[in-house]
Amino acid sequence: MRRRPVPAALFLPLALPLALLLAACGGASSTGTGAGTDGSGPVTLVVGDQKGGSEAVLRAAGELKDLDYRIKWSTFTSGPPLLEAVNAKAVDIGGVGNTPPVFAAGAGSKITVVAAWHGTSKGDTVLVPNGSKLTRPADLAGRSVAVAQGSSAHYQLVASLKAAGLSPSDVQVTYLQPADALAAFTSGKVDAWAVWDPYTSQVLQAGQGRVLTTGDGITNGLNFQVAAPSALQNGKKAAAVKDYLERLRRATAWVYGHQEEWAKVWAKDTGLPYEVALASVRRTNSTRVAVAVDSQLVASEQQIADAFTELKLIPRKVDFGDFVDTRYNGDLPPSTTPARS
Repeated sequence: MRRRPVPAALFLPLALPLALLLAACGGASSTGTGAGTDGSGPVTLVVGDQKGGSEAVLRAAGELKDLDYRIKWSTFTSGPPLLEAVNAKAVDIGGVGNTPPVFAAGAGSKITVVAAWHGTSKGDTVLVPNGSKLTRPADLAGRSVAVAQGSSAHYQLVASLKAAGLSPSDVQVTYLQPADALAAFTSGKVDAWAVWDPYTSQVLQAGQGRVLTTGDGITNGLNFQVAAPSALQNGKKAAAVKDYLERLRRATAWVYGHQEEWAKVWAKDTGLPYEVALASVRRTNSTRVAVAVDSQLVASEQQIADAFTELKLIPRKVDFGDFVDTRYNGDLPPSTTPARS
């Protein structure tokens, strides 16, 4: 269930017109994005990131100026290995989707959710090839579905199946990371693919698939910043975390009013075609609103944890309330605040 962090250089594009380095991939450059350092001062905040993620949007929005502490960037292929690094105290804070913290908590990891954003779940999809005869989630019975284990797409698949009266045991679940899943999907080795943006936009823009169902109304649409408890117990690092989160909230809000500008930056940083990046920004990224880490959020994540515990994909009962810290909520709105439209 838990994965060792994979060096970005090993996560290479596939030899397919459609396959590119996407938001789940790593990189390295202090002038672009990657394993560089920003700011100055005696305190260093090690931030876990994914390609085209927090660093890219902070830089595009001009929010990495005048830092009185250092940010050392560390890139990861996806949320699960990033949280493994948080647990190991190799990373102080990093961004992930709604499901990796549940799996990390179930594994007994030392992690703490300190900030949240609510967006639409329209980019969380189950895709099928254009020629597929499948027309509704119930048609997935007996079919093969690729998904990254422990990802937000994993829960979206579980929840979509449940809404259709099915369980994971009714389908052939194939656990594949995005690059391998993309290859399997485009070559017809799986019948469907549960995935997130920008992969959704990539497939749709290339005309190589269609949406069978989305997570809209099925999943909670939350994304998190997750910190190491040891960093939060350090007064100077905790202050740096506070400033970092404020900058990230402003940068995320900036995206809504600068969608085309951000899409250009994101496309350059990830290797995505501009049209794919813009589609993903409009469908997913620009909709996110900073919200409080509150009781409604805990209850929603508890539902995810309970679902995976019931399926025996998490080895023990998780009390998600034990893995949150509300100190950085300030006057943020409730976690149920509607996404931007």
